[in-house]
Amino acid sequence: MAKRARTQRSFAVCLKETDTLIGHFFANNSDEPDSNTWSVGWHFNQRHERQGYASESVAALFDYLFKVKDARRLYAWVEVYNLASQKLCERLHMRHEGCFKEFVAFENEDGKARYDDTNIYALLHKRMDKVED
Repeated sequence: MAKRARTQRSFAVCLKETDTLIGHFFANNSDEPDSNTWSVGWHFNQRHERQGYASESVAALFDYLFKVKDARRLYAWVEVYNLASQKLCERLHMRHEGCFKEFVAFENEDGKARYDDTNIYALLHKRMDKVED
C-alpha cells in the first residue's frame, strides 16, 4: 500500500488464486482541513459478498491508515439501503454518527435526480486502541 501515496488512494482487491478483480477500496484526505482525517469507501462485486474479503481488505486499510499515515479519524458515507456496507462498518467498530436526508444525488435512467438518504460512520484512532485491548 505504501507505493500509492499522494492524495486519493485506490486499491484493487483480487482473488489470490485467479487474480480476478472482486472489488476496490479507497482512502482520501485531500479535501480535509485536518490531514489526519480520512474518508474511506469500498465497492465489492455482490458475487463475492459474505466471504470475508471486504472485512479483511478494509481492516488492512484501516490498520495502514492508523499505523503508517497516523490517521486520527476515518469516516464513511453509506446509503441507507446498503445494508452490507452498514454491517461492514459495524464489524469494523465504526460508530453510526447520523443520517443525512436526501444527501446524495444520483441521476436516474430518465435523467431525473434521485436523492438518497446517507448514513455516516466513523472510527477514531483512540477508540480503535480500546477495541484491540
